[in-house]
Amino acid sequence: MACKNIFALAVWLLLATCEAGKQMPKLADKKLCADSECSYPILIARALQDYYPGDCRFIPIRQGQLVYVYALLKDRGNLFWAGSVQDSYYGQQEARIGHFPSSVVEETHPLMPANTEVKTTKWDFTCN
Repeated sequence: MACKNIFALAVWLLLATCEAGKQMPKLADKKLCADSECSYPILIARALQDYYPGDCRFIPIRQGQLVYVYALLKDRGNLFWAGSVQDSYYGQQEARIGHFPSSVVEETHPLMPANTEVKTTKWDFTCN
């Protein structure tokens, strides 16, 4: 039994490392941001539920966390947003920008208008 578990763990680790640097399918061709670099948050949202991502392009979100939204992905009905979360104690969790479904958060504070359309680039959807 232990050998099966070790073998399964080894296969999982091998598959996880093979995914690094892999080009992922695009979620959208364009995004809406506050500026051409998507460097300013456009809104703050609060997580309505936990979200556990399926791949490295997405960020995990816990219910109640604040999410700083930097971009709204434009294609496919605005299903995904890009942003970052910070733990309740600054420094417990490294802030990282990633994608998440817009349905798991509710907008709480608009900050800047998202009126700049930006074409998504290759790095927007590559796992490192």
